[in-house]
Amino acid sequence: MSTKKVPVARKRGKKYAEKRALIEKDKYPIDEAVSLLTKLTTTSFDATAEVHIRIKADTTQADQLVRTTVSLPHGTGKKIRVAAFVPDDMIDKAKAAGATKAGNTDLIKEVAAEKIDFDIAVAHPDVMKDLGKIAKILGQRGMMPNPKAGTVTPNIEKTIDELNKGRIECKMDKQGIIHTIFGKVSFGDTKLKENLEAIIKAVKDAKPAGIKSTYIISATIAPSMGPGVKIEV
Repeated sequence: MSTKKVPVARKRGKKYAEKRALIEKDKYPIDEAVSLLTKLTTTSFDATAEVHIRIKADTTQADQLVRTTVSLPHGTGKKIRVAAFVPDDMIDKAKAAGATKAGNTDLIKEVAAEKIDFDIAVAHPDVMKDLGKIAKILGQRGMMPNPKAGTVTPNIEKTIDELNKGRIECKMDKQGIIHTIFGKVSFGDTKLKENLEAIIKAVKDAKPAGIKSTYIISATIAPSMGPGVKIEV
């Protein structure tokens, strides 16, 4: 007889149930959904506002993959640490633009030793050939600079500035879902709405040529800890 344990579904707490009861409709217009979102967090700290967009795509087909970037009008509310892989003559400029650290050979050695104290990496095209030594390490963490994500660029200073101001990447996962954030609950209705609308527009504009019929199946917003609300897209 099998002794394998059957996973037990995690029981939601009383506070979660109280917040869930505030959701009275299957879907809400964006402005109503955002207004409701600010009331759904179950935490005492300033929760992150998340959005999860399900795409109707065959994720095994390259012409159906969704990947784009968007600059949020009001940023994410999160301070990010940017590492810039640049030629020697650009190190000071990258740091002045807001990079937490910048370099090439020394920075590559740090990453090779798995000393990674940054959140996102950007690279100048001239040093990309040297990043092959650490491509696996960065790739496993989703940090490898990529032209499609706008993180391989000759205009390093502009890119660093945009990232610090709230430029994010929207990328579909293997299940066909885009998971990203659009601010903090403390932003309030107007800023959250404008950030969310910017993401929805960017995703719609990035519709791949390979998807001929329905594109966005559903979109749900939620605080980092709390129930989700489906929005009309």
